Amino acid sequence: MTISPRVMRTGLLIGEQGIQVLRQATVMIIGVGAVGGYALEAIARAGVGHIIVVDFDTFDETNINRQILALSSTIGRKKVDVARERIKEINPDCRIETKDLYVNQETLSDLLQTKADIVIDAIDSLNAKCCLIEELVRRDIPFISSMGAALKTDTNRIKIGTLDKTVNCSLSRMLRQRLRRRKVDIQKVKCVYSDEAAQQQAILLSDTEGKRNTLGSLPTITAIFGLTIANEVIKTLVKNGKQE
Repeated sequence: MTISPRVMRTGLLIGEQGIQVLRQATVMIIGVGAVGGYALEAIARAGVGHIIVVDFDTFDETNINRQILALSSTIGRKKVDVARERIKEINPDCRIETKDLYVNQETLSDLLQTKADIVIDAIDSLNAKCCLIEELVRRDIPFISSMGAALKTDTNRIKIGTLDKTVNCSLSRMLRQRLRRRKVDIQKVKCVYSDEAAQQQAILLSDTEGKRNTLGSLPTITAIFGLTIANEVIKTLVKNGKQE
């Protein structure tokens, strides 16, 4: 097998077999905002051959501080369309599928018909995240989830673990409660999280009924969350591929 110059440096580390494993792999990324965008970037640059991008949203100016796909030129554009263009610029040989949809109980069945070797959950909506994780565990589909990256500032406190081990994360806490009520084994939920106490002063309380509060976030923390997830995905794919 001839290794493309685009992934030559990666090949020096993981070998030709590892490159071939990534080329044949399918990764689904759900949510390509602050965390998911950086995960997508690394997955594409690693040479994964089939990427499925799922998002319903469009970019706005407030995304620019922390989302790698958010630029002046992409404001108002669909995230899945921008993601497709970005992947093609990085790896023209990648097979890309985009799904412009909101994840919920009604859309999950069709979404997961497409088989992925591993799923990245970078959803920030609690209801959607809960539904997705429940279904991934039920179907025994490998995945890794992002917990809350907002309100954090210490890069040294970012960790990989299972949902039952997370601390100082309100998203994790609420997710655990809901999943336990649904009889989901939370020890099967691998996630990236920060155990740093939240910077509570970084919350702008909404004065609009029904609108979520705005949480302060740094580009560094969300990026490291996404890149940590991607790193774990790459290592898992290569390890599992070499064992087959």
